[in-house]
Amino acid sequence: MNEIASASMLRLCQCFMWICNVHFVSMIAADSRFVFRNMAEASAVAPNADLLEWPKKDNRRFLHVVYRVGDLDRTIAFYTECFGMKLLRKRDVPEEKYSNAFLGFGPETSNFVVELTYNYGVSSYDIGTGFGHFAISTQDVSKLVESVRAKGGNVTREPGPVKGGGSVIAFVKDPDGYTFELIQRGPTPEPFCQVMLRVGDLDRAIKFYEKALGMRLLRKIERPEYKYTIGMMGYAEEYESIVLELTYNYDVTEYTKGNAYAQIAIGTDDVYKSGEVIKIVNQELGGKITREAGPLPGLGTKIVSFLDPDGWKTVLVDNKDFLKELE
Repeated sequence: MNEIASASMLRLCQCFMWICNVHFVSMIAADSRFVFRNMAEASAVAPNADLLEWPKKDNRRFLHVVYRVGDLDRTIAFYTECFGMKLLRKRDVPEEKYSNAFLGFGPETSNFVVELTYNYGVSSYDIGTGFGHFAISTQDVSKLVESVRAKGGNVTREPGPVKGGGSVIAFVKDPDGYTFELIQRGPTPEPFCQVMLRVGDLDRAIKFYEKALGMRLLRKIERPEYKYTIGMMGYAEEYESIVLELTYNYDVTEYTKGNAYAQIAIGTDDVYKSGEVIKIVNQELGGKITREAGPLPGLGTKIVSFLDPDGWKTVLVDNKDFLKELE
């Protein structure tokens, strides 16, 4: 009986040791999977973190804003005679039935300009409720307003101090109904100074333009008495360069885009890397890529285009390719 009991105990001990070994091996395997998974996650996060730093290091600059007009020659005349802009270049693309004109206060190599688009046979467009205005700085708002009025322009706000502030401003409309704010300021290298767009969530929009495009929040203006808040975004101070003015009206989360305003173009040294950043930020905050990074057919200029969370379109353009276009 003692021999039988001893044999049984031996087998029991062997079974127990086998179970322990199996459990130990399983624990090691599970720990290994956990370690490897964490290593994989860490290796995925690190490149993303490095990539998200790219917009801040990139050579970014506002190039131009694109919108559609019903009579190209009429708008060119209005901008040159009333605002003092210069016609920089003009091109006709009959095979695609449109024409472009580029106007501004300085050369495209250094200044922000407008790109007017005329589509054959289309005389009017819907501006929508989301687009706000463009802004031009001048040393004498009253004088500029009188010039606009004398040439048949529509003055929608006479010169005077802005509500809640001391800046002297006025508002006028061009022949297509686009609103221009005229701001009295001292001399500046960039008189074409603002593009205002309305957004449904200002904090989200600010975060998007910071992370996706490397812009800085230059200032935030709270106007609770008028139920709106503004975020000024850009790459340089307001008095030195163009800024994007994002406006949030209390409790308004959506706007109509219409078909008049098109997009803003910004220069980049690498459209491919920039496109990957946009995809990451789109996943986090919304928006989408509308054209993958690559050269435009026939032109060769590399671009990537996308929508922000509110549906506003931006095109990033390769800096070297852009300069080749101007040659």
